[in-house]
Amino acid sequence: MIENRIKFRHLFTFLEVARQKSVMKAADQLNISQPAVTKTIRELEDVLGVAVFERDGRGIRITRYGEAFLKHAGASITALRQGVDSVSSELSGDGIPVRIGALPTVSTHIMPRAMQLFLKEKTGSRLKIVTGENSVLLEQLRLGDLDLVVGRLAAPEKMTGLSFEHLYSEQVVFAVRAGHPLLGSDNVFSRLSDFPLLMPTRASIIRPFVDRFLIVNGIGSLPTEIETVSDAFGRAFVRISDAVWIISAGVVANDLADGLLATLDIDTQDTKGPVGLTVRAEVIPSLPLSILMQTIRETARDIA
Repeated sequence: MIENRIKFRHLFTFLEVARQKSVMKAADQLNISQPAVTKTIRELEDVLGVAVFERDGRGIRITRYGEAFLKHAGASITALRQGVDSVSSELSGDGIPVRIGALPTVSTHIMPRAMQLFLKEKTGSRLKIVTGENSVLLEQLRLGDLDLVVGRLAAPEKMTGLSFEHLYSEQVVFAVRAGHPLLGSDNVFSRLSDFPLLMPTRASIIRPFVDRFLIVNGIGSLPTEIETVSDAFGRAFVRISDAVWIISAGVVANDLADGLLATLDIDTQDTKGPVGLTVRAEVIPSLPLSILMQTIRETARDIA
């Protein structure tokens, strides 16, 4: 049978090459030689009867057969990890680990309060929370390195093998320091190019919304544009300068409530998008993860 010929090393190597999009980088991460990685992938392709990777210029890319296999390979490794974690937890007395990817829009607005509620449940779980660009977090989720991603709904082509639960909708805002020259202005768009603009990176999930919104309002180019995914930098830079920060409302919700930042009088309803929970479609959440997801739902209902 085909499943008896596919070994753990085949799956693990396949997932690492898919993650790195490079045999060389995968070999470095796995601490084995490039020929060994290549041989393992060829063995897998021989078993499957199809190519899972193909050349793309100087690099490689996953084939449509590889994409189809990817979600099942990731689910298999995840199930195995969960089994090992369960045994390890029983032996050590520790709770099952919970690994969360949180976009900046929920990292400061939703997650701290949700985590307070979760810790009251005393699951004993080891917690890991990471943030970053949506595409990176979703890839880590798909490959089993994360159990949950909390943030905006990704584009349909990015959601293969994943499931999204809508919690609330959120729009982009134009945030500035208190006393900014554009506050109260009637012609914000005509003057916007006079100030530095902090923009989401081109790989970020809200960038297409922002680009369309600016074009619709007659802004095709920006003389001084700074791309960043760092909310810490954005918050600090805006407070000491006349920069305008185009960012999801949740990232600056606390700053707005505290009066540290303000928003320009711009109707940004067209940038509104769903925020929620993304998990692997075929994986049953552990009890601690289920509890955390429920505390996130409760927090979202209360403050979103």
